[in-house]
Amino acid sequence: MLQPPLCVDDQVPFDDRGLAYGDGVFETVLLRSGVPILWRYHTARLAHGCQRLGIPLPCQASLAATWQGTPTADLEVLKLILTRGSGGRGYAQPEDVLPRLLSRRMPFQPLASRWQEGVTVRVCDLRLGHQPLLAGIKHLNRLENVLARREWSDMSIAEGVLADSDGLVIEATSMNIFWQQAGEVFTPLLNQCGVAGTLRDALIEQGTVTQAALPLSQLAKVERLWVANSVQGMWPVSKLLAADGALLQCWPVNAADPLQRLAHQLLGYEII
Repeated sequence: MLQPPLCVDDQVPFDDRGLAYGDGVFETVLLRSGVPILWRYHTARLAHGCQRLGIPLPCQASLAATWQGTPTADLEVLKLILTRGSGGRGYAQPEDVLPRLLSRRMPFQPLASRWQEGVTVRVCDLRLGHQPLLAGIKHLNRLENVLARREWSDMSIAEGVLADSDGLVIEATSMNIFWQQAGEVFTPLLNQCGVAGTLRDALIEQGTVTQAALPLSQLAKVERLWVANSVQGMWPVSKLLAADGALLQCWPVNAADPLQRLAHQLLGYEII
């Protein structure tokens, strides 16, 4: 089977559809000693996003070439951006799609203090709209998340909680959400909106986490709360604030956190 043509370029031209319309997908991957962590999940999500948008998926050799080579540090973050490329008239896609793949890797250090001390999160005013065709994929149009992140400037607040137009908890601005109730761990259903994180997918596949609906009105009543992604790891939430800054709930941070331990084993992080 012939692979689709691919433009590998570090420069984005003016007519690139990812720049003009957000017409593309991206991945943010943790590299440990030059080896990508959860790579199977990242490539699966990338393939799913390409299938949804109708963008030809680069071959595995092209994707692997983005991280192969001499590491610049023990830990790095690799960002992959895949756009539909250039061309087309208005929103109509070009007759011959030539996807453009961009990548960059940078040294990285996680915010390890947040693993032990926990974090403060706030509820965002913004509500996510529903679009099932885009739900779960990591497409390039993240304006809802950008607007939500503009809601606060207090550096002591680590993340914002996003609910959808039905008032259901969906995600944090750049992380997935997990909660414990009756001793079981859950994460929101993402069939209407939101990004399905790769760490989230791995924990679901392990059988550690179950997908469920959680009304925002019930968030302060859960037994425990976490936010997590495949780069920073899992942060226990110690304080939940309303959008106006009012304290909604406090939770103690468990030094022997079994969910965090499982998550960090998947990422290769040690619990100090």
